[in-house]
Amino acid sequence: MLLHDAREAIVNTCHELSRTGLVVGTAGNVSVREGDLVAVTPSGVRYAELTPELVGVHRLDGTAAEAPLAPTSELPLHLAIYTARPEAGAVVHTHSLAATALSALVDEVPAVHYYVAMFGGPVLVAPYATYGTQELARNVVRALRDRTACLMGNHGAVTIGPDLATAHDKSVYLEWLCDAYLRASSAGTPRLLPPAEIAAVAVKLAGYGQQPPTT
Repeated sequence: MLLHDAREAIVNTCHELSRTGLVVGTAGNVSVREGDLVAVTPSGVRYAELTPELVGVHRLDGTAAEAPLAPTSELPLHLAIYTARPEAGAVVHTHSLAATALSALVDEVPAVHYYVAMFGGPVLVAPYATYGTQELARNVVRALRDRTACLMGNHGAVTIGPDLATAHDKSVYLEWLCDAYLRASSAGTPRLLPPAEIAAVAVKLAGYGQQPPTT
């Protein structure tokens, strides 16, 4: 089976996204790129029923390499991101509640917390376009310029990373950031952090994290 490990990781990530409420029903989609191949979730399959064998593998030109089911309707979005951002190894698209709500209110998620530094700065909102269209894919690619996340206007959120674990983690942090901004702005006018502080935090975050020792 092509990209077995990637397909298995996608299934595990989808289960986690569903468990934590970052997706509902069959909403959202996940992909992993390895070379010229992209493993991506199929369309309309409940995450509880998803198995590695049902996760399709497609080429960067959109043709199927090994896909028992039709791919997510957002396959054009995933392929456009990988084409524009060759460093990306995974894409996570969610319909998480806070991110989706905020995407209908603002043009960007401002620096209400230093977590914006992990995305490259304030997170932009891509203009709304019908799901599954090339227009939406283009809008998202533009919103992701110099960023590792964006909101999709009146739709949801997208995060990217060099691997699936990173892209998934970013989706969790992005939802927290959107929720924090919604709560703060509902109570008043949030204080925002200056660009210089975000740049300084980005340097600190670049060296953050440890691996536990192996036995």
